[in-house]
Amino acid sequence: MMERPSQDRDEMTEAIKVENLLKRFDDVTAVDNISFAVDQGELFGLLGPNGAGKTTTINILSTLIRPTSGSAFVGGYEVARSRDLVRKSIGIVFQEPALDGKLTGRENLEFHAMMYGLDKPERRKRISAVLDLVELSDKAAVLVEKYSGGMKRRLEIARGLIHRPKVLFLDEPTLGLDAQTRRHIWEYVRKLNKESGVTIILTTHYMEEADFLCGRIAIMDHGKFVALDTAPRLKDVLGGDVVSLEIESGMEDFLAALRGLDWVKKLHVHEDVLHLTMDRGERRIPELIALAQDKAAVVSCVHLRKPSLEDVFLHFTGRTIRDAEVGAAERSRMMMNPHGRR
Repeated sequence: MMERPSQDRDEMTEAIKVENLLKRFDDVTAVDNISFAVDQGELFGLLGPNGAGKTTTINILSTLIRPTSGSAFVGGYEVARSRDLVRKSIGIVFQEPALDGKLTGRENLEFHAMMYGLDKPERRKRISAVLDLVELSDKAAVLVEKYSGGMKRRLEIARGLIHRPKVLFLDEPTLGLDAQTRRHIWEYVRKLNKESGVTIILTTHYMEEADFLCGRIAIMDHGKFVALDTAPRLKDVLGGDVVSLEIESGMEDFLAALRGLDWVKKLHVHEDVLHLTMDRGERRIPELIALAQDKAAVVSCVHLRKPSLEDVFLHFTGRTIRDAEVGAAERSRMMMNPHGRR
């Protein structure tokens, strides 16, 4: 696993520190002995499919569940021993909406601020500030049940900031939103991180979301970190452009010939699509087509692109995140119905 450059770590203060964190539910290991640190003001991403362990990790760090073993510190407080102090230091936006639709946006924030013991003048000041931040000041008097999905997410982010936390957890903050609204939420999150300096831990299974927002990204699979670094450095692991060829027939002889080429750095077959990593891919495509014809392989489509986090996930896990989603869903179904009964 890759680490951040040492000079970055020396100059910053850790907001979160996790060592050998393990969480088991009966015979299922949800978080499998992970260790990492997050610096103050960092926007850190946990990327992986549903069931990878992202939400369980967040739930441990936010004191909602206790770890089986290992240690975790948030804002300098140990999560298992100083739960109240940790809770005062954090804000959370959960996957599932937790707003009262029969209250206005301002009333939702007012209620939350009262729970943190803020007096009336301070509540008014902070509510006004967070509404401005998420650009909902003009909708403050509107019932939340009339909000769009994107507006509700922005209000939840505002609510998570009302008590000025040191760390904000965003657990799948754009889940279920359309692409345009999701992009708007990204802009708000990036703005929030830059302007307020709050440390943000973001869980997502959207590759492009993590790529756009996060300084460093941990890729989780089966409860483990399979990679941890910045997005550019993770992509650099692949070492070049990615050329994908859809092969209708003749795959085996073509593969054998490709394995003898020193300019093909990596190759992987997934569902009759051959993914090749190489430098200057655009200049190699004619050679690939000629070789395919020589080996009687039928190529129906060719794609050229720069490496993506999806390619990184495929490299480290041997499958795409969509395959991992299906696997996680199947594991969940078997846990709920181990004997196959309907």
